[in-house]
Amino acid sequence: MDKILISPSKYVQGANTITKIGEYVKPLGIKPLAIADDFVTSLVGEAVTESFAAVDAPVKLEKFNGECSRVEIDRMIEIAKANGHDVIIGIGGGKTLDTAKATAFYCKVPVVVVPTIASTDAPTSALAVIYTPEGEFAEYLMIPNNPNMVIMDTKIIAGAPTRLLVAGMGDALSTYFEARSNAASGNKTMAGGSSTKAALALAKLCYETLLADGLKAKIAVDNNLTDKSVENIIEANTLLSGLGFESSGLAAAHAIHNGLTKLEECHHLFHGEKVAFGTITHLLLENAPMEEIETVIKFCRSIGLPTNLFDMGVKEIDLDKLMEVAVASCAEGETIHNMPFPVTPEMVLTAMLSAHELGQRY
Repeated sequence: MDKILISPSKYVQGANTITKIGEYVKPLGIKPLAIADDFVTSLVGEAVTESFAAVDAPVKLEKFNGECSRVEIDRMIEIAKANGHDVIIGIGGGKTLDTAKATAFYCKVPVVVVPTIASTDAPTSALAVIYTPEGEFAEYLMIPNNPNMVIMDTKIIAGAPTRLLVAGMGDALSTYFEARSNAASGNKTMAGGSSTKAALALAKLCYETLLADGLKAKIAVDNNLTDKSVENIIEANTLLSGLGFESSGLAAAHAIHNGLTKLEECHHLFHGEKVAFGTITHLLLENAPMEEIETVIKFCRSIGLPTNLFDMGVKEIDLDKLMEVAVASCAEGETIHNMPFPVTPEMVLTAMLSAHELGQRY
């Protein structure tokens, strides 16, 4: 199997980078279409407009209607083609960014992704999640290329609610362990081949950065401030985790996350919060060293990530409901089958219960 690493063409990160977006994007196109919702437009619209005006590339700001659906994507495609826009920019959260990715893909023009939060590792990926207009999951759009550029303004991200950054750390926490398992099994990654040493090194650096700077970054962002630790965590949540998961593979932690969506009590949780518990369960499933499990649990507790089912809103332990989670985690095609050994629902149930018990002890 060939080794494959994929990534955005350019990654830009720093405080107030939004004020320089025009000079960064102009080499890609001179008739930009920027997609953002009303809140994000009120936050950065003036800075974006001024930045593009300064480089003689006037930008059209189009309101995002809130759902990455086929209807919304088709509307953006029509606007882009009617006005001859030659680069698409998504500014905001995940659904806005995915709408921009899909629009650019169908229009065959470059795309620039500008997250205003660092809650997942999706911005760097060649993937868009499409929903129905009512908000139900519809399909994954696999895009042949990663975004042409990702721009992270750390000042804006530090001003977002702390819980979003912490959720991003929960998502990033799984990267190294899933990469390690995927490498051991030798299965294909999302990039379509086996992992490179570079991708595995990025995944490990992601984990090391979380342990070193996660708590410090949380404290800074609690006060809407940014410092070196925040810069490092934004990079870990977005770039290191994004390249790590896509080019090194997913395994049990994300499959268990998907299974946990079966529990109504967990519907209020962010993606990364469920992934954090999935990571602890992943480690129990592979019988990782106790020292490693303790390190992960203590890290989660230090920054406010859930470490047991009660933390996630479950009121009582119902084995039948948890077996439904375990069965869903082991569904055909799920990433849990990238583990280097066969996994059954019974094994997942046992690991979840062990993770729950250990997660209460610290």
